Amino acid sequence: MKIDILTLFPGMFDSWISHSMIKRAIKKKRVTIRAHDLRDFTHDRHRTCDDKPFGGGPGMLLKPEPIFEAADKLFKGKRPKNTRFIYVTPQGKRLDQTMARKLAKSKHLIFLCGHYEGIDQRAIDRWVTDEISIGDYILTGGELPAMVVVDSVVRLLKGVLGREESKTFESFNQNLLEYPQYTRPATYRGLKVPSVLLSGNHKKIDSWRQKEAYQRTLKRRPDLLRKNRI
Repeated sequence: MKIDILTLFPGMFDSWISHSMIKRAIKKKRVTIRAHDLRDFTHDRHRTCDDKPFGGGPGMLLKPEPIFEAADKLFKGKRPKNTRFIYVTPQGKRLDQTMARKLAKSKHLIFLCGHYEGIDQRAIDRWVTDEISIGDYILTGGELPAMVVVDSVVRLLKGVLGREESKTFESFNQNLLEYPQYTRPATYRGLKVPSVLLSGNHKKIDSWRQKEAYQRTLKRRPDLLRKNRI
């Protein structure tokens, strides 16, 4: 998979791609990630990327020119069908695991990180295929949401996680939260691991995990159980 990120602050991504799972995915050549400075696509000496909105109002907007020129460079004038151009915005569709799995099937993802009051609508109309939100709150810019979306996608690529079965038993698979987990020691400061997990009876362990996952979901995210009934 190829991922390009259009941003005013490309340096924010340097440390992120140099650690943990993202670093491993790049090293295994499962993904390439490159952050592009939108200011590189301006032509004035101040490298201006924002301006006041027509009609008045507070704040500034990202101008269309640097976005269009960046897209021209990446697409050579036309967006391929297997490429998704994603604008991360509070107005977008809420990210969930189903969306992450769909995005993980793409060959090329481009992320546009907004700032200020947003971006010129013409850039959205011309290039954007998906508007994605990571929650109903406002952040200073789109860089952190872009990292969240990319992380949720890259970890689903084949060969990225140490054990592929890890993805099978995670929260949100089958619209259930993950069951409680324990490790050694079996007793710590008087707190004991549930005896069923020490029994070696995998049928009983699976049954316990399913029950615990259901009870946890019922308590914390009953909306997920309603999805199962639809």
